[in-house]
Amino acid sequence: MKIICIGRNYADHIAELQNEVPSAPVIFLKPETALLQRGQPFFLPEFSQDIHHELELVLRVSKNGRHIEEPFAHTYFDAIGLGIDFTARDLQSELKKKGLPWELAKAFDGSAPVSPTFKPVAEFADLTNINFHLEVNGETRQTGNSSLMLHPFAKIISFVSKYISLKMGDLIFTGTPAGVAAVKLGDQLTGYLEGEKLLELAVK
Repeated sequence: MKIICIGRNYADHIAELQNEVPSAPVIFLKPETALLQRGQPFFLPEFSQDIHHELELVLRVSKNGRHIEEPFAHTYFDAIGLGIDFTARDLQSELKKKGLPWELAKAFDGSAPVSPTFKPVAEFADLTNINFHLEVNGETRQTGNSSLMLHPFAKIISFVSKYISLKMGDLIFTGTPAGVAAVKLGDQLTGYLEGEKLLELAVK
Protein backbone atom coordinates (compact mmCIF):
# COMPACT_ATOMS: atom_id res chain seq x y z
CA MET A 1 0.00 0.00 0.00
CA LYS A 2 1.00 3.62 -0.33
CA ILE A 3 0.19 6.78 1.56
CA ILE A 4 -0.72 9.72 -0.67
CA CYS A 5 -0.78 13.13 1.01
CA ILE A 6 -2.31 16.43 -0.06
CA GLY A 7 -0.53 19.60 1.00
CA ARG A 8 -1.87 23.15 1.28
CA ASN A 9 -5.54 22.18 1.08
CA TYR A 10 -6.91 24.59 3.72
CA ALA A 11 -6.58 28.35 3.22
CA ASP A 12 -6.10 29.10 6.92
CA HIS A 13 -3.23 26.64 7.17
CA ILE A 14 -1.62 28.08 4.04
CA ALA A 15 -1.83 31.52 5.65
CA GLU A 16 -0.33 30.44 8.96
CA LEU A 17 2.73 29.03 7.16
CA GLN A 18 2.84 31.98 4.75
CA ASN A 19 2.76 29.77 1.67
CA GLU A 20 1.31 30.49 -1.76
CA VAL A 21 -2.16 29.19 -2.60
CA PRO A 22 -1.73 26.40 -5.19
CA SER A 23 -3.89 26.20 -8.30
CA ALA A 24 -3.81 22.39 -8.24
CA PRO A 25 -3.47 19.84 -5.42
CA VAL A 26 0.03 19.56 -3.95
CA ILE A 27 0.98 15.89 -3.74
CA PHE A 28 3.64 14.05 -1.76
CA LEU A 29 4.02 10.43 -0.64
CA LYS A 30 4.89 8.62 2.55
CA PRO A 31 6.18 5.02 2.53
CA GLU A 32 4.51 2.14 4.34
CA THR A 33 7.17 2.42 7.07
CA ALA A 34 5.67 5.81 8.04
CA LEU A 35 2.45 4.11 9.13
CA LEU A 36 1.58 3.88 12.84
CA GLN A 37 -1.48 1.87 13.80
CA ARG A 38 -3.29 0.45 16.84
CA GLY A 39 -2.36 3.30 19.16
CA GLN A 40 1.38 2.84 18.88
CA PRO A 41 3.36 5.74 20.41
CA PHE A 42 5.16 8.28 18.27
CA PHE A 43 8.86 8.54 19.06
CA LEU A 44 10.47 11.92 18.49
CA PRO A 45 13.29 11.56 15.92
CA GLU A 46 16.79 12.74 16.73
CA PHE A 47 17.19 14.72 13.49
CA SER A 48 14.59 17.40 14.31
CA GLN A 49 13.87 19.80 17.14
CA ASP A 50 10.54 20.99 15.73
CA ILE A 51 8.10 18.17 14.95
CA HIS A 52 4.59 19.49 14.17
CA HIS A 53 1.28 17.65 14.31
CA GLU A 54 -1.07 17.98 11.31
CA LEU A 55 -4.44 16.27 11.83
CA GLU A 56 -6.18 15.18 8.63
CA LEU A 57 -9.17 13.29 7.27
CA VAL A 58 -7.94 10.08 5.65
CA LEU A 59 -9.70 8.25 2.82
CA ARG A 60 -9.37 4.48 2.50
CA VAL A 61 -9.22 3.43 -1.15
CA SER A 62 -11.56 0.50 -1.81
CA LYS A 63 -10.75 -0.49 -5.39
CA ASN A 64 -8.10 -0.08 -8.06
CA GLY A 65 -8.37 2.79 -10.50
CA ARG A 66 -6.59 5.22 -12.79
CA HIS A 67 -7.73 8.26 -14.78
CA ILE A 68 -10.84 8.47 -12.60
CA GLU A 69 -13.40 11.11 -13.52
CA GLU A 70 -14.71 13.28 -10.67
CA PRO A 71 -18.35 12.11 -10.95
CA PHE A 72 -17.20 8.54 -10.22
CA ALA A 73 -14.53 9.34 -7.62
CA HIS A 74 -16.85 8.65 -4.67
CA THR A 75 -16.98 4.97 -5.63
CA TYR A 76 -13.23 4.56 -5.04
CA PHE A 77 -13.20 5.00 -1.26
CA ASP A 78 -15.37 3.26 1.29
CA ALA A 79 -14.36 4.70 4.66
CA ILE A 80 -12.94 7.80 6.34
CA GLY A 81 -10.62 7.94 9.33
CA LEU A 82 -8.14 10.28 10.93
CA GLY A 83 -4.40 10.56 10.53
CA ILE A 84 -1.59 12.80 11.69
CA ASP A 85 0.98 13.99 9.18
CA PHE A 86 3.94 14.54 11.50
CA THR A 87 6.30 17.06 9.92
CA ALA A 88 9.86 18.01 10.81
CA ARG A 89 9.21 21.70 10.29
CA ASP A 90 12.81 22.82 10.79
CA LEU A 91 14.05 20.30 8.23
CA GLN A 92 11.23 21.13 5.84
CA SER A 93 12.11 24.84 5.98
CA GLU A 94 15.73 24.07 5.10
CA LEU A 95 14.70 21.85 2.18
CA LYS A 96 12.23 24.43 0.82
CA LYS A 97 14.87 27.17 0.90
CA LYS A 98 17.10 24.98 -1.25
CA GLY A 99 14.27 24.02 -3.61
CA LEU A 100 14.57 20.37 -2.60
CA PRO A 101 11.82 17.74 -2.09
CA TRP A 102 10.15 17.49 1.33
CA GLU A 103 10.45 13.73 1.84
CA LEU A 104 13.05 13.80 4.62
CA ALA A 105 10.73 16.08 6.62
CA LYS A 106 7.52 14.21 5.84
CA ALA A 107 8.19 10.55 5.09
CA PHE A 108 10.31 9.40 8.02
CA ASP A 109 9.46 6.25 10.01
CA GLY A 110 6.35 6.63 12.16
CA SER A 111 5.31 9.95 10.63
CA ALA A 112 1.81 8.78 9.65
CA PRO A 113 -0.30 7.55 12.58
CA VAL A 114 -3.81 6.57 11.50
CA SER A 115 -6.90 5.74 13.51
CA PRO A 116 -7.35 2.03 14.23
CA THR A 117 -10.92 2.25 12.92
CA PHE A 118 -12.42 4.00 9.89
CA LYS A 119 -16.07 5.05 9.65
CA PRO A 120 -17.96 3.74 6.59
CA VAL A 121 -18.84 6.43 4.08
CA ALA A 122 -22.52 5.51 4.43
CA GLU A 123 -22.48 6.80 8.03
CA PHE A 124 -21.81 10.39 6.89
CA ALA A 125 -24.85 12.46 5.96
CA ASP A 126 -22.77 14.92 3.92
CA LEU A 127 -19.16 14.35 2.83
CA THR A 128 -18.74 18.08 2.29
CA ASN A 129 -19.57 18.82 5.94
CA ILE A 130 -17.42 16.56 8.13
CA ASN A 131 -16.16 17.94 11.43
CA PHE A 132 -12.93 16.84 13.06
CA HIS A 133 -10.56 18.15 15.71
CA LEU A 134 -7.38 17.39 17.62
CA GLU A 135 -6.79 17.75 21.33
CA VAL A 136 -3.30 17.94 22.81
CA ASN A 137 -3.23 17.13 26.52
CA GLY A 138 -6.97 17.71 26.68
CA GLU A 139 -6.95 21.13 24.99
CA THR A 140 -8.33 21.65 21.47
CA ARG A 141 -5.49 22.53 19.10
CA GLN A 142 -6.89 22.01 15.59
CA THR A 143 -10.47 22.20 14.32
CA GLY A 144 -11.48 21.47 10.74
CA ASN A 145 -14.40 20.80 8.44
CA SER A 146 -14.28 19.19 4.99
CA SER A 147 -16.26 22.12 3.55
CA LEU A 148 -13.15 24.28 3.97
CA MET A 149 -11.00 22.17 1.64
CA LEU A 150 -9.71 23.97 -1.44
CA HIS A 151 -9.81 20.64 -3.30
CA PRO A 152 -12.61 18.26 -2.19
CA PHE A 153 -12.41 14.47 -2.10
CA ALA A 154 -13.58 13.91 -5.69
CA LYS A 155 -11.07 16.35 -7.16
CA ILE A 156 -8.24 14.86 -5.11
CA ILE A 157 -8.98 11.32 -6.26
CA SER A 158 -9.41 12.35 -9.90
CA PHE A 159 -6.24 14.46 -9.92
CA VAL A 160 -4.03 11.88 -8.20
CA SER A 161 -5.27 9.04 -10.42
CA LYS A 162 -4.14 10.86 -13.55
CA TYR A 163 -0.55 10.43 -12.38
CA ILE A 164 -0.55 7.60 -9.85
CA SER A 165 -2.75 4.51 -10.04
CA LEU A 166 -4.83 3.93 -6.93
CA LYS A 167 -4.93 0.47 -5.39
CA MET A 168 -7.20 -1.08 -2.80
CA GLY A 169 -5.87 -0.33 0.68
CA ASP A 170 -4.07 2.90 -0.24
CA LEU A 171 -4.59 5.79 2.17
CA ILE A 172 -5.11 9.41 1.12
CA PHE A 173 -4.35 12.14 3.66
CA THR A 174 -6.49 15.07 2.54
CA GLY A 175 -4.77 18.09 4.13
CA THR A 176 -4.68 19.84 7.49
CA PRO A 177 -6.50 22.88 8.89
CA ALA A 178 -4.79 25.65 10.84
CA GLY A 179 -3.48 25.18 14.37
CA VAL A 180 -0.42 23.05 13.65
CA ALA A 181 2.20 23.26 16.37
CA ALA A 182 5.20 21.47 17.79
CA VAL A 183 4.77 18.38 19.95
CA LYS A 184 6.93 17.60 22.92
CA LEU A 185 7.89 14.58 24.98
CA GLY A 186 4.96 13.34 27.03
CA ASP A 187 2.21 14.95 24.95
CA GLN A 188 -1.04 13.01 24.54
CA LEU A 189 -2.78 13.54 21.18
CA THR A 190 -6.45 12.68 20.67
CA GLY A 191 -8.32 13.00 17.38
CA TYR A 192 -12.10 13.24 17.06
CA LEU A 193 -14.26 12.65 13.99
CA GLU A 194 -17.78 14.06 14.30
CA GLY A 195 -17.33 14.08 18.07
CA GLU A 196 -16.21 10.45 18.27
CA LYS A 197 -12.73 9.71 19.61
CA LEU A 198 -11.00 7.82 16.83
CA LEU A 199 -7.26 8.39 17.28
CA GLU A 200 -5.11 8.49 20.40
CA LEU A 201 -1.36 8.33 20.79
CA ALA A 202 1.43 9.37 23.11
CA VAL A 203 4.60 11.24 22.15
CA LYS A 204 7.73 9.59 23.52
